[in-house]
Amino acid sequence: MAQQSTGKISSAVWGAWVSLISNVGLTILKLAVGMLFGSQVLVADGVHNAGDVIASGAALSSMRISNRPADEDHPYGHGKAEVLGAAFVAIVLALASFYMGYHSIETLFRESAVPHVLPLIAAGVSLVWKLLLYFYTIRIGRESGSQGLIATAQDHLADVYASGAALLGILLSLIGKQIGSPSLAYGDPIAGIIVSLLVLRMAYAIGRESLDVLMEHSVDVDILDDYAALIRAIPEVKRIDRLRGRNHGHYIIVDIRVSVPGNLTIQEGHDIGRKIKETITGTHSDVGEVLVHLNPWYESDLSRG
Repeated sequence: MAQQSTGKISSAVWGAWVSLISNVGLTILKLAVGMLFGSQVLVADGVHNAGDVIASGAALSSMRISNRPADEDHPYGHGKAEVLGAAFVAIVLALASFYMGYHSIETLFRESAVPHVLPLIAAGVSLVWKLLLYFYTIRIGRESGSQGLIATAQDHLADVYASGAALLGILLSLIGKQIGSPSLAYGDPIAGIIVSLLVLRMAYAIGRESLDVLMEHSVDVDILDDYAALIRAIPEVKRIDRLRGRNHGHYIIVDIRVSVPGNLTIQEGHDIGRKIKETITGTHSDVGEVLVHLNPWYESDLSRG
């Protein structure tokens, strides 16, 4: 179990490194080509990618912190550091969306630059690479339960939309140049406005999910019902008095109160508690901690109930 968990952590960190290095490369590509050929939408997309470099660095740092073992000051581990990283990604996305929206609106009232095919190629390369990065990071993020990497994957998806808008805008400008229709150049900023709204919506979704975790939001009822079924399958458990579960970053903490026969020895009670823990963690690999409290139960409780 420990080796499997370590492997998931390593793959998540590796995915974050791939995202960081890719964002650095794409930022340099977009800014260089955009400034060289006067493509304002590509420059805006490059600035957006520069924000992604910061977000990817934050996600990587938070993952490294969240994977530290529990200590005296943090007895439940450091899992929420990753949630803070995801929240930071949401903030960067929101700022990027405002920048893109402002820049796109401003471009509507300025004379557009002469379009060139190289910015179109750069936008196309960015779109394909970001799409591959999205599928790669979302798969690893879900397998490892890494909130930070999942947020990074959503950021990659936002970049796919942004690069798609840049690609469409540059393509319309090139078509407008060929057919002598300068009005097609306005497709560039209009697409940018639409994308900025999509990115803002994504930032809201990531931020809300991060806030739910930080506010100790309960796991889904269906998951709690699954935990309850596993607990009731243990013969010594007579009643479930309380069952709670909360997301703690890349793992879940489960809090259980159950009633067992009051005439059992301390050793027998300890064994039941360990059996409950092993049953839940063995079935649900995303559960990192199970807290079990045992209450005494007697036959007379049936008549009272």
